[in-house]
This record gives sequence, structure tokens and C-alpha cells, in this order.
Amino acid sequence: MSHHSPHLSRQLGLVGLAATGICSMIGASIYVVPFMIQRNVPGIGPYVLPAFLFAAIPAIFAAFAYTILASAMPRAGGSYLYASRAIHPFWGFVASFSQWFGLSIVIGVIAYVVVPFFRDVAWALGWVTVSNLLEYAPIRVGLSLVFLWGFAFVNILGIKSYEKTLIPLMILMFVLGGVVIVAGLINDQNDFAQALLAKENRSISDTVATWNWKTFLSAAALLFSSFIGFDAIAQAGGEAKNPKKNLPRAIFLAIFGVGLFYFSFTYAVYHTVPWQFVAEEALQKDLSAAGVLSYVLPPWIGVLILFGAAMALLNDLPAMILSVSRLLFSWSEDGIFPKNLSAIHPKFQTPYLAIITSTVVSTVGVLGSHFAGDFFLGIDIMVTSMLVNFLLMCVALVLFKGKNPDLHGQISIFHSPGFQQLIGWGGIIFLSLFLIVHTSKDLQAQVTAWYFHSTLIWILVMGVASAYFIFRWKKLQSQDPQLSQKFKTLPEN
Repeated sequence: MSHHSPHLSRQLGLVGLAATGICSMIGASIYVVPFMIQRNVPGIGPYVLPAFLFAAIPAIFAAFAYTILASAMPRAGGSYLYASRAIHPFWGFVASFSQWFGLSIVIGVIAYVVVPFFRDVAWALGWVTVSNLLEYAPIRVGLSLVFLWGFAFVNILGIKSYEKTLIPLMILMFVLGGVVIVAGLINDQNDFAQALLAKENRSISDTVATWNWKTFLSAAALLFSSFIGFDAIAQAGGEAKNPKKNLPRAIFLAIFGVGLFYFSFTYAVYHTVPWQFVAEEALQKDLSAAGVLSYVLPPWIGVLILFGAAMALLNDLPAMILSVSRLLFSWSEDGIFPKNLSAIHPKFQTPYLAIITSTVVSTVGVLGSHFAGDFFLGIDIMVTSMLVNFLLMCVALVLFKGKNPDLHGQISIFHSPGFQQLIGWGGIIFLSLFLIVHTSKDLQAQVTAWYFHSTLIWILVMGVASAYFIFRWKKLQSQDPQLSQKFKTLPEN
């Protein structure tokens, strides 16, 4: 009988790591945001694709920063570990608590929002009774919680269980997304114009868009949310096989693979559907890829696209649960949170208490979405959280060599200090710009109460979290005079 304490097991291969990032990034938003942006950012017109490309720039800088830091510190906790060892434990906690809070709430939002997609699939198939049942509040909330806690249980069962669930979901998501891309490319705007005239006796408007930098930046800031999620790979650093090589590879696979998918998907839809039609329709009702393509597609393909959107949302859940639970586990290992939250299941070798605790917070996201009747506040909080997180990762990269030369010497990719500084400062500049644009838009929004400003909620939550950290830090310092030195090294797991 072994006397060693259970620990995280390095069983997660390159495909599983990449799937963790990809599934955290691609949600049903790709089926909605590139089209509803015509209403949310009026005047963006034909510039959605350029805005998508511009939104990718800060994400790429952040991906490089994560890649370099991950190669030096391949442990569970990702962003917390990087900033705490390269800047200061306080900033590590700020970066990661911001991320943990935002993502934990959004996990609940996703679990709640996915049910209407299955409702629409049932309606499209003619299953009216099923569709009506999924509108019934107790069933919608109950099913949301089943999805949420079901995937939490998959995470608790271990990495092999997690991979066997996540990878098939990812493949199915790409196959169904491919249906949209093919459908959009085999038709064109003439086909759409003829179908619109035949079905509704309407013609396409000849509106001409004018370029506006403020509009463009607002659209890019909104589309930036589509690139959030690759950081989940870093949180799994304690369970990755050959982490010094596989973590950087998985991050690059996720960010570039998802970027290519997003661009192909959006290009394909706008290849068939004129932006003028999308802009007019978006003012009248909520749009999706399935809705705008339905004019030129057989009904059964529309059902496939709707099902693809549902699956894209559903596969967010297991990957994001892994991500947030490893942050909580890492804080607990360092003593910032109670030590028992770093407990590892003796059979499954997973941080089961951290998974359960994070899922409880996500349950609040489900209930909050239901009772508030609006889930966009949670999305806005997540965007603010992740912009701050990515910004601090770039700051960590800039300061790493000076603050912690020993760990900096462990970097196994992009060794050039000049290149590291270029990535760090480039990310700081672009992420600061996006954070300013996003915050300004939020604070200038007309809302019915102060707490509907996501920025103010984020500041309030982070103020409470910071006070908690200071309290715990002082307590830890009183117990260990060498505490600062401990935070120059990596934890065992």
C-alpha cells in the first residue's frame, strides 16, 4: 500500500489539450454574434470579417505570452501560477480570480442558454410537445442543471473519461460547422436574391456602408470574446503529457485552428447572404446562421445547423469546468484558499472538491440567468475578466526575467528576450486598447440600475477578492517568514 498522497496524473495528450482550448473557445456565439453584431454595432456593414481579423491580434499576442510562460511553468493553475511567479502573488490572484469568477458564471449561463437551441431543433423536427416542454421554466432550469452537473461528474471521473467525452463532441461540432461552410460556399448572393424574391417578394437593399474607426473598434472588441478560451489549456498544465512541448503546441493549434474556423464560417455565410439583408433583419429579430441561410437551404440542413449550434454550446461545459476547477485547486495548493480544496480523489486523481465548488458557483449562473431574465451581463463580465487576465499575462512576460530569473531560464520556446519583450509590449498595447473600448461602451450604456454595468460589478467583486487575498497573505506571512521565496518556485502538482 502506497504512503504517497494522491496527485494529479499526467494523462492528457496533445489532442485532449487542444480540444480543451478549442471547445472552450467555440460556442454557439459563432452562429449568432457575426450576424447580430449588425444590430449591436450599427454601421459595421461589410466590415465584420476585417473586425474579426483585428480582434484576433490581441488574442494572438496573449496566446504567445501564454505559450512562453507555459513552457517554463507547466503546472495546474495556468494564469495564477504565471503572474504569481513572474509579477507577485497578488497580481496572480487578481488575474486568475477575475478569470475564475467570470468563467464560472458563464458556465452557468451556457448551461441555461443551450436548452432553447434544443427546443428549436425539436420545433424544426415537428416535435411540438417536446418543444413546448422545453419552454416550461422548471424543465428548462432542471435540464440546465443536469447538463452542468453531468459534465462536472465527467470531470471528477478522471482525464480519460474527460477525453472520451470531449474529443467526440469536438469532432461532431466541426463536422456540423462544416455543413454551414459548405452550404455558404456552394451558394452565392444571386441565389439568395432569387430565393428572397420568390419566397417573400422582396429585393436586397442597395445601402452603402461608410467606414468609421469607432464603429470598427467597437465591433472588434465585441468579436474578441470569440477568442477567449485557449487559456483553458494552461490550466491543465498539471495533467499534460510532455507539458513543455505539448502545452505550447496545443495553444497554437487552438488559437490558429479556431481562428481559421471562425473566419471560414463567417465568410461562408456572408458569401451567400448580403450584409444589407442581415443588417435590416437584425433590427427586427434575433438572427442565427441557420435563420439567414434558410432561404437557400433544404429544411433538413437547417435542422443540422441548429443542432450544430446546440452542440457547440454543449461542448463548452466540460472544458471550462476543468479550467476553473484547476485555478481553485492551485490557489488552495499555495494556501490562498483553504488547503482541503486541493484534495485529490484517490481513485480518479482529480481535484474533486475544487470541481464541486466551482460547479456550485456555476449553478448560481444558471439560477441568475433564469431569474434576471438576461444573460448578457454575465458575458460582459467574462469579457472584462479575460481582457484583464490576458493583459496581466503580457505584463508577466515583460517582467519575468527581472523578477524570477531562475524560472525564466526554464523557458523552452522563443528564447529571445527581444522577442519576448515584443510579444509582451504588443499585447499590453492592444489589450489595453480593447479594455478601454469595452469599458467605455459599458459605462456609457443606458441601464435601469447601476448593477447592470458589468464594469462596476467586476470592480466590486475584485475589491472583495483583493481584501480576502490581503487577509490570507498576512496570515501566511505570519506563519512562514520565507513565504516570498516559496512563490519563486513551482508547486509539486
